[in-house]
Amino acid sequence: MCDKIFVPPIKIQGIKTEVVPLIKPTVSLDDDAIWIEPFMGSAVVGLNIAPNKAIFSDINPHIVKFYNQLNAKKITPIIVREFLEEEGAILTKKGGEHYYAVRERFNKEHNPLDFLFLNRSCFNGMIRFNKKDQFNVPFGHKPERFAKAYVTKIVNQVANFANMMRDRDWTFLCQPFERTLELAANENTFVYCDPPYIGRHVDYYDSWDEEQEVRLKECLLASGARFMLSTWDYNKYRSNPYIESIWGDCNKITHEHFYFVGARESNRNSMIEALLTNYDVPAL
Repeated sequence: MCDKIFVPPIKIQGIKTEVVPLIKPTVSLDDDAIWIEPFMGSAVVGLNIAPNKAIFSDINPHIVKFYNQLNAKKITPIIVREFLEEEGAILTKKGGEHYYAVRERFNKEHNPLDFLFLNRSCFNGMIRFNKKDQFNVPFGHKPERFAKAYVTKIVNQVANFANMMRDRDWTFLCQPFERTLELAANENTFVYCDPPYIGRHVDYYDSWDEEQEVRLKECLLASGARFMLSTWDYNKYRSNPYIESIWGDCNKITHEHFYFVGARESNRNSMIEALLTNYDVPAL
């Protein structure tokens, strides 16, 4: 495993970067073990666990396409630098006009480099699509977003991810979690799940409800694999009732996390999150 915490190039709200130091000591993998993430998102957890073999999947085809092209070396750090420098220079001159032109272009052509550009220049780093599967997040109102230092930061993140994949057997699939968990029917697999948080923000590409949460639990049990799941436990307003009704037989580790989901201070709230496992975890 890596000592340094690597941050992936794709930004996603609710990214688990701060949780990685809590997760890593609880995961023990053999050299031939298979790491499976049915809700890969940014893939920050798997990136930092750095297994020899991994299957990452998501229902968002644009995230999967980006990492597949990175894995196939169709996207490289040099290509990313050249693209962001060129598009960033136009953004500096034209501001929102260029952002919306790129957004329109992406919704027609689905270029993963356009997706990266939008992801790093849209409002609050959100990923959101309308019912027509069109990216619809507004401009972040920072025309000079792609300054030299910021481009270098993104390029380094791309390079770190590409280097981590080198000499490792990592697969990226666009499919529902049920199909991915069918691949986990092996006693030497470890599944990490970070589904949309039930009862909270569920507009990450698709909705999420109690039926899906129950289905996820059933699929995890059917796989026979060791698993860990991230969810929310409680905040100062309410608690998550599904912790007991669905996941009550799991072990639980809790930690406090702050969410920054808006410009107003009132939207920056503390949340107690939970890591649920079907195996005993060492004392931390």
